[in-house]
Amino acid sequence: MKTKNQSSLSSKYWLIILAVICVILLGIERFTDGGGPLRFIANYTVIPMQKGISYVGRFMSDISDNFDTLEEMKKENEKLQSRVDELTIDNTRLRQEQYELERLREVLKLDENYSDYEKIGAHVIANNGSNWFNDFTIDKGSEDGVKVDSNVLAGSGLAGIVTEVGPNYARVRSIIDDASNISAMMLSTSDTCVVRGDLELMADGRIRFEKLANNDNEIEVGEQVVTSHVSSRFLQGLFIGYVSDVEVDSNNLTRSGYITPAVDFSKLQEVLVITTTKQEMLDAKDDKSQDDNGGE
Repeated sequence: MKTKNQSSLSSKYWLIILAVICVILLGIERFTDGGGPLRFIANYTVIPMQKGISYVGRFMSDISDNFDTLEEMKKENEKLQSRVDELTIDNTRLRQEQYELERLREVLKLDENYSDYEKIGAHVIANNGSNWFNDFTIDKGSEDGVKVDSNVLAGSGLAGIVTEVGPNYARVRSIIDDASNISAMMLSTSDTCVVRGDLELMADGRIRFEKLANNDNEIEVGEQVVTSHVSSRFLQGLFIGYVSDVEVDSNNLTRSGYITPAVDFSKLQEVLVITTTKQEMLDAKDDKSQDDNGGE
């Protein structure tokens, strides 16, 4: 019992002492204009805590702002990527349209160059699977007026001749095919020769001509070669290509050499088919001649 009273008494004394100390400190703080012990204690306890809390608050705010900025940047990047994709598609489409326009202009010019003949446009839809269009199929046939032996134009001149016809398709053998054999002539001299297809030579971008008379007519590199008037299946004057090389044969009677074709046989897409064959034109001339002579 005695021990409890002593402990209780000691607690009261401590409370009184602490209260006195607080009053003294408050008095000193008042008379020293805020520069007393409390300010000193606050400088080392409360203020650092406030700074720490403020720093944590700014740090959390910066993180939140950064997340917002990242989200905005992500959305902006998605918009920019979408715009880039649209521009890429537009650019590709414009390039395709420009390329198609150039091809159509080429076909139109070819049509104008051979305006004397009735023609029909066609698309190449298949070839024989090789790198060269030496044998290919077009999307026009007998229903469109295409016939066997119809001459086919592309690029700047003669591409080939129709060998097979269906209602809605036709097969064409080009002048570079190994089986091709054309009666041709030099445009400036009218000297005739034979132009033969050769797929091996096409690796160098040329075909061969033979049996050109070795006469006084000089043939130079760049001479234009066209189909001749004596050809049985090809209409006269269709442009074949340019002479790239010529030499005298060992018999000293003929000359031979090479031609650079007027058509790029590595990429045929559109062609013009002359719907009137050479035989039909010859028959029409015979009929006209008979009519002029009074007939039978």
